[in-house]
Amino acid sequence: MSNFSNIKKGLGNIEALEKELNLKQLQITRLLNITQAINNNVTAVDLFAMYESFLSWEMGVQKMALFFKSTTADAWRCRASIGVPKALLDHDITDKLSGYTRLLNLKESEHPLIREFDVVIPVAHKEAHLAYVFIGGFGEKEDMYNKVQLITAITNIVGVAIENKRLFNRQIEQERLNREMELATDMQRTLIPTELPKGKGYELASIYKPHLNVGGDYYDFIEFPEEDTVAFCIGDISGKGLAAALLMANFQANFHSLISRRIPLEEFIQLLNSAVLKITKGDRFITFFVAEFNRTTRKLTYINAGHNPPAMVKNNELFRLRNGCTILGIFDELPVIEVGELMIENEALLMLFTDGLIDIKNKKGDFLDQEYGDEFMLKNYGLTAQAFNDKMMEEIKEFSDGEEFPDDFTILTCKIFEN
Repeated sequence: MSNFSNIKKGLGNIEALEKELNLKQLQITRLLNITQAINNNVTAVDLFAMYESFLSWEMGVQKMALFFKSTTADAWRCRASIGVPKALLDHDITDKLSGYTRLLNLKESEHPLIREFDVVIPVAHKEAHLAYVFIGGFGEKEDMYNKVQLITAITNIVGVAIENKRLFNRQIEQERLNREMELATDMQRTLIPTELPKGKGYELASIYKPHLNVGGDYYDFIEFPEEDTVAFCIGDISGKGLAAALLMANFQANFHSLISRRIPLEEFIQLLNSAVLKITKGDRFITFFVAEFNRTTRKLTYINAGHNPPAMVKNNELFRLRNGCTILGIFDELPVIEVGELMIENEALLMLFTDGLIDIKNKKGDFLDQEYGDEFMLKNYGLTAQAFNDKMMEEIKEFSDGEEFPDDFTILTCKIFEN
């Protein structure tokens, strides 16, 4: 071979090396741009676009599809692609991905999308798969090994960055929810009575156990000394969190305003229902029980608006207070209202409760059934309201045997003494 040919070949090799070096420098520069973008907290959409551009221009990838799991579903979605028809990308391959646990050369596949590619690269972090990238269209003379290694590295960088962004957003959302729960808890504490009356002739006592600090249970009372009357109530508002606490605040204001007008209970409950419906637009409802006891006449009047029927024991007999109407906040006008009336000559005990009480179960899966509660009331209705509640709480703890209460529950006990 002549010296000229050797020189020409050497120059060609130098030129090829320079091109390869320039390409490597471009790749490194783009990688630095991507890492800088990650540090600058660019959006996931922009990061996917940079990834797609890097593989297309700097890496010369002919076909690519990058799949990430959707944040709102278990399905995997294609977030970046090169050289693949959109119609193919619409195929759901979620059930196929679990079989790819490591970098794999793809053989002929029956799936129309997967057979477009040569290799699949799964991206995992702490044993959880974050992404899958499918690569295809390799040329015969391409350094497939080095290209795949670099693609794997950049995909891992982008995958972990997206996951960290997702975890950070989840943390921000959780902090927001925690703050909302704190606000709801603080609000509820101002709405729930901490001191209950122990006047001549009657006594009120409560057990209030909100689930996770915030629940939809509500109870209240108001005394009318000039009438020798006390009104008391219990309710269960659908939903939890700040929305339920805000509804409870509104409900309490309406309860006090309307009950203080001293209108008949039938008119009171219609107006209360209208007030609830005006606020909730029918999206939420309230089960509710309200009663008034007059110490002079010894008459108890009540309305049960779809609530768990309170239990009353008097003269060694137990019965449930069921008269009333449907739940509040559903109908523009309550279709049927039946006011209950009882004369209480001797001592009696009335226990109001929310449905969280009957949801309590022990380790065997047994629930606190009505027969159990009836027997307890008949044995203990001679106690004061506070003593009854204390003993009831002991029984509940013994029955549940350390099991966590599945929901918030409330008990409001009214003891009526003999004259």
